[in-house]
Amino acid sequence: MAQEAGVSVATVSNVLNRPEIVAPTTRDRVRGAIDALGYRPNHAARQLSSGHGTGVGLVLFDVRNPFLTGVARGAEDRLHAVDRTVVLCNTDVDPGKEERYLEMLLQQQAQGVLITPAELSREWVDRVRSRGLRTVLFHNSTDFPDVCSVAVDDEAGGELAATHLLARGHERITCVTGPMHMRQSVDRLAGCRRAAALAGRPEEAVEVVETGAFTLDQGRRAGERILASSRPTTAVFCANDLLALGLMQAVTRAGRRIPDDLAVVGFDDIASAATAGVPLTSVHVDSHALGSAAAGLLVEEVEDPGHRHRRLLFAPHLVERASS
Repeated sequence: MAQEAGVSVATVSNVLNRPEIVAPTTRDRVRGAIDALGYRPNHAARQLSSGHGTGVGLVLFDVRNPFLTGVARGAEDRLHAVDRTVVLCNTDVDPGKEERYLEMLLQQQAQGVLITPAELSREWVDRVRSRGLRTVLFHNSTDFPDVCSVAVDDEAGGELAATHLLARGHERITCVTGPMHMRQSVDRLAGCRRAAALAGRPEEAVEVVETGAFTLDQGRRAGERILASSRPTTAVFCANDLLALGLMQAVTRAGRRIPDDLAVVGFDDIASAATAGVPLTSVHVDSHALGSAAAGLLVEEVEDPGHRHRRLLFAPHLVERASS
């Protein structure tokens, strides 16, 4: 190829890897030779020689969740703009499955991983970092200052939702959480309880219904449990929109009216919240911006030797609709 273009091998390498340092006329001549010869770079060989590839792992707990789909798109858009590729992995909050994906990313010499860990601990962080895998967490914790993280202020979001319901005269709130081993569930419930305490309500003013996952089906089951309860409620805060939409299905199927019989608030503000039969009041989070910010932190860590680990916390806001 160098002979075809009338340049040195080093110049061809610069055109492929650092084109900005090559004169435009030389660049055009080399690219003409590349096209004429049908050359395609051997990325696998380049990864072996450099010790890393261009791939970034995006390891999420449920890629069916529309909020996480938005996170994934934000990360992909940011990484694509800087010539990185994304490997999307779904763990179902299964530590064993997560571990297999992390091992695969290491074998593929990925530049790093953006991840919602199944079970976050100091031991987990140290183990992943010791293997040389740069990591950005989707997790709201101050316990790991040596790792970059991006998260939503879930406690503030839970407080917004509960304050909204209490201001409308509801004496009690049922909080439908996801699994309580997940930080989102803990923090959103804590925010709900804080709002009740600030309003002078007793601790029992917030009743908890825990679910096994952040899904429509679990929301429907929670709705059935609430309707069958001996302690009727007039307001429900769900820890994500899928739970809220599933719960609303169960309520309407039972012949109850939203919000007349039961006011409902969700969390995430996914697209279908606004288009539901009864548009859902929800705590809005910019999922695309969340994913983009996480990807930006990872790129910084790859490219900047003086990179400082940062924790980015996104503030949510409430979008009021007909469900409350």
